[in-house]
Amino acid sequence: MPGECRVLFVESATLINSRRWHRQRLHLVLSAMEHLAAELREEGFEVDYRSASTLGRGMQQHIEEFAPGRVIAMEPMSWDGRMMLERLGVELVRNDLFLCHYDDFAGWADGRKRLTMEDFYRWQRRRLGVLIDDNGGGPEPVGGQWNFDHDNREPPPKDGRRWPEIERFELDDIDRAVLDRLPPTTFGVDPDGTWPVTRRQALIRLHEFIDHGLTLFGPHEDAMLGAEWKLAHSVLASSMNIGLLHPAEIVDAAESAYRRGVAPLNSVEGFVRQVIGWREYVWGVYWLWMPEYRQRNALGARRPVPPAFTGLASTEMACVANVIGSVDDHGYAHHIERLMVLGNLALTAGVDPAAMTAWMRESFVDGADWVMLPNVIGMALFADGGMMATKPYASGGAYINRMSDSCQSCRFDPKQRVGPAACPYTTLYWDFLARNASAFSTNHRMAQPLAAMRRLSDLPAVRSHAVEILGRLDSGAL
Repeated sequence: MPGECRVLFVESATLINSRRWHRQRLHLVLSAMEHLAAELREEGFEVDYRSASTLGRGMQQHIEEFAPGRVIAMEPMSWDGRMMLERLGVELVRNDLFLCHYDDFAGWADGRKRLTMEDFYRWQRRRLGVLIDDNGGGPEPVGGQWNFDHDNREPPPKDGRRWPEIERFELDDIDRAVLDRLPPTTFGVDPDGTWPVTRRQALIRLHEFIDHGLTLFGPHEDAMLGAEWKLAHSVLASSMNIGLLHPAEIVDAAESAYRRGVAPLNSVEGFVRQVIGWREYVWGVYWLWMPEYRQRNALGARRPVPPAFTGLASTEMACVANVIGSVDDHGYAHHIERLMVLGNLALTAGVDPAAMTAWMRESFVDGADWVMLPNVIGMALFADGGMMATKPYASGGAYINRMSDSCQSCRFDPKQRVGPAACPYTTLYWDFLARNASAFSTNHRMAQPLAAMRRLSDLPAVRSHAVEILGRLDSGAL
């Protein structure tokens, strides 16, 4: 309550200047901090907003100036942040920005031979009562089944439809002041009001999605279109990750839309799965497996992040160019673009997981440490050897051709694996299997792909062409 405490905000110069952040990512965090500080002052709170060389130094300066009796903070979302505050003697209170605290997740995981998101998701649904009906025989999933993935894997429509638009919020004085002091090392397009920096803006974005995007979301959640940077995706992750929205209110709004008959079950279930399933599962395994998890590199991948990703080179690969264009313009790409375009290429090329994780943390507006480590190391690059995913998410160009429109305008042919028109994804897919055949020999889910690889009559030519592809990828000439 006002008068009972002083609220401390610290901008860390080291954190701001130590990485090549996307301008919209850095602006989002700093602007949201300053807006919250201004709102607290208006409510009567004493606020100390200061810049310092590090977060720890800023807190020490605050203590020296104000001599508070206690310093209290909510548990940070990062392992390193928690360790720092514990070293500084800060009193921590339980993080309540998730529906399943990581201690509760550890309790759920204890004694299980294998963790799967599907098991966790069903447990979450039951205990939270989300999309659950009880008709006298006990709690059962609405519609009689737990997921509707078979309804939510449609390729991109070809009818030229318009996709839901979002309001662009006008930049205010705080936004402009933050923008003016961003370091010259940042990259990407300037903020245009896409990403909410206040609670009011975040609620507008939530209502936009429920009213206009949710119905379309499910069937097309895996589709990719070069001219559409978000399709019907909610773009709410950044607001959840910095605490402007709580997952409970988001899930309640989605379920209410289904109960009111304004959104179909397949779309609502698919969206709920992302929020209380994948998002909270990733949060749980991050804390369960850290800090050793970030060192995982089961496949011994060592290549640098491709210049085609970092903006240091252009690319002839249309799918990559489209996704990187969205990253540059918005600091965003949706989950399939991250996994099956960026992650897939990094996996089959053998990009170092730590380097890939760092680049994605810097490049995406929702790129928190707890988000990127499991998603990159576990899901995208299989660097944990199967702790999170039962098989690597590697594919040739056929998947991208089926789920996107990029191949239509690309000079590479997804059906070809050798020759000047061969799709790099297709070539590298088979080379990836050959390079890692021994590592996957005991994985039953990889038996069929490995058998297909061994039947290729031109495998030596494919592997020779892969060497050329990798060289061009590294040099920025692909």
